[in-house]
Amino acid sequence: MKSCETGKNCPDNKQIEKLKEKVSELPSDEILHRYSEIIKAIADPTRLKILYLLNDDELCVCELISALDKPQPTVSHHLNILKNAELVKWRKEGVWIHYKLSNPNILDILKNLLETE
Repeated sequence: MKSCETGKNCPDNKQIEKLKEKVSELPSDEILHRYSEIIKAIADPTRLKILYLLNDDELCVCELISALDKPQPTVSHHLNILKNAELVKWRKEGVWIHYKLSNPNILDILKNLLETE
């Protein structure tokens, strides 16, 4: 049995009020869902490679296919996930689609987040 169920070591009223205040300051569920979608989108080595490749310039899907040495459906799948997470923007030129980072600072933000000292 948990200590809270027995009445031992339970949060007192002051602690409960403090926790309620913290909960009220949390971002909305919608925002937290959005954050989790972004984190899921970057939680794949191929998608991270795509972000790194797009760091310097806009690239066509055919260039990404060649650079990653992956089949077109695989690259398109990963691009679609990044696009849905709004990490990349795209434009169509003829039959080709060109991608670029939606925010040029994305990789700097990731590096700062992931750096360990």
